[in-house]
This record gives sequence, C-alpha cells and structure tokens, in this order.
Amino acid sequence: MAASSSSPEAAPTGPADAIRRDRILSSNLYFDVLPSKVPVIYSSSYDIAFFGIEKLHPFDSSKWGRICQFLIKEGFLDKKQTVEPLEASKDDLLVVHSESYLSSLKSSLNVATIIEVPPVSLLPNCLVQNKVLYPFRKQVGGSILAAKLAKEQGWAINIGGGFHHCSAENGGGFCAYADISLCIQFAFVLLNISRVMIIDLDAHQGNGHEIDFSNDRRVYILDMYNAGIYPFDFEAKRYIDQKVELASGTKTKEYLDKLDEALEVARNNFNPELVVYNAGTDILDGDPLGRLKISPDGVMTRDEKVFRFARERNIPLLMLTSGGYMKSSARVIADSIINLSKKNLIALDSPLGRK
Repeated sequence: MAASSSSPEAAPTGPADAIRRDRILSSNLYFDVLPSKVPVIYSSSYDIAFFGIEKLHPFDSSKWGRICQFLIKEGFLDKKQTVEPLEASKDDLLVVHSESYLSSLKSSLNVATIIEVPPVSLLPNCLVQNKVLYPFRKQVGGSILAAKLAKEQGWAINIGGGFHHCSAENGGGFCAYADISLCIQFAFVLLNISRVMIIDLDAHQGNGHEIDFSNDRRVYILDMYNAGIYPFDFEAKRYIDQKVELASGTKTKEYLDKLDEALEVARNNFNPELVVYNAGTDILDGDPLGRLKISPDGVMTRDEKVFRFARERNIPLLMLTSGGYMKSSARVIADSIINLSKKNLIALDSPLGRK
C-alpha cells in the first residue's frame, strides 16, 4: 500500500473484479433519500436480543437503539428524520466475502465463535440467522448507504456498523461481516472515487479491513489502537499505512496529542475523496476490553477533531460507532453527536444546511 499517493489509482481489472462490479451495479442498497431526512442511519432491527443470551458478551447489544433514544429525548433528532437501510443480501455480501465464508455462517458453532458467545452454538441456525446475523446485515446495509449520503451531504453517521475485525474470509471479535470493506468497494464503483482514507480509532486494531486492502493502493489506513489487546494480528499490521500503537492505561491528553500528530501526518500523506471514520468508544476509561483511560469529554474532542479534519478539506466523512463495552457508551456517543451539531460540524435539523 502506498503511504503518500494523492493521484488517482487504477481500479483492479480481471474476471473476479467484473463479477464484483456487476453485483454492485445490481444492488438495491443505494437508494434516494427524501429531503426531509438527515444522514443519520438507523433501524430498530440493529439491536440484538435473544433470550438474554446476548448478555453473555460484554458488548451492549442494545447500544444502537439507546443512542437514538438519547438523541430523540434531548430534542436533537426526530425518528422520522432517520434513514432506515435495507438488509445486505447474499449477492451484496459476495462483493467482498466468499461463498465458503458465507456458508460457514450456516453453522451456529461458527457464529458462536465469531461473536464470542458459546451458548449460541446450541441454537438452531435459523434462530441465529434471524436474531444475530439479520441485525448485522441491516447494519452492513447502513454502512454501505452511509457512503452515498456522505458524498451527497458532506457527512453521514451509521448508528451501528464498524465491524473492523471481519475480513473477506474470516470473522471474529463480534464481527461477522466486513462492512467497512463492503462500503468502500461499493463507493469505488457507484460514487466514482479512487481514494479512501480509513481512520480507525477503536481501541482494537482493525485487522479485517487491513487484510482486505493489503494490496490496494486506493485505500490509506490510519489505525490508532492499544497494542496490548486483541487481535494481535501481526500480519495485518504490515498493511497499516500509518500505525499509532498505544499502551494500556493511556490517558486523555496523551491520546489527543497523538491523534493531532497522526492527523497532521495523514493530511500530508494522502488526499482522500472519502473518509471512513471507525469511532469505537471502547477507548473510554473503565472499558473492560479497551483498557485505555479516555474521558467522555476526550471522546467528544476526538470525534470533533476527525470531523474538522474532513470539513477543513471538504472531504465527505461517514462515521461508524463500532466497539464500546460499557452501558455508558451509548450516552457518550449521543453526547458527541450533539456536540458535533452544536459546533456546526453536522446539521441534525435543517436539510438545507447540512454541508
């Protein structure tokens, strides 16, 4: 991968690429949105609930709905204004994933391993498809649509997605589908762009998209993560254009200083036409998996810095909420979105003032 390219890169060509392109062109996941809507994508189908078994994983699987509830309660969002995505179909998923990988998800044991909830292995796969994988496929549809809305309106937020541990051939870490890779492949074809920057600020290394774009010079990856926690994917690390490794216990000031430095380097190295921002809140102090010590205000400042980075250069940005393993994450994400609105980096009310 190139670390300093700003000129258009040629798209790969070959039989597999032609099939991928045809699948993208025949997809229904991009659709026109009414002017009364804001580019906030959410479906009540995002939330995962199946007999309480979901509580065996530290991830708050009702986080997505609670974010929207906070925004609605605070008067910053009308549910009628949100955009409901379509579910990613098998043909959509085949744009990145192999038939064999998708077939592997027909095994409840395999899904249980990916989402790290062993009792799921005992459930009939039809139930697993409906209660676990369907919500994930809806979120994938939301991530893919977010690129279109970002290109049209300057920004978009999918209140979900960010499954950055999943690659074309392997799931893991609560990530069953590679929504970031899918979103970018769709954008290459349907938005006629050739340079995308991934800014991955989840506490964990984004090994899935790193593997998927290992030989693709059109994608620049800035990944800032705790090097002392999962996934320890040393092969994927080789494909990170700009790696910022943190130690467990890193505090807010040091974190934000490192982010400022990283964004300045990225600004000089690459000129993207789209930014995909993976905004995990597992960096919060107290998160049992992220093991960093970033304050809620620090998360809001982080998000503001990334949005300003894109706004100052007039680059469309889409945000995915990704990881976050405390109940407080939903409130922090909602507060950060409210802060972005107050700082006029996004507009949640006026369709005419979104850019």
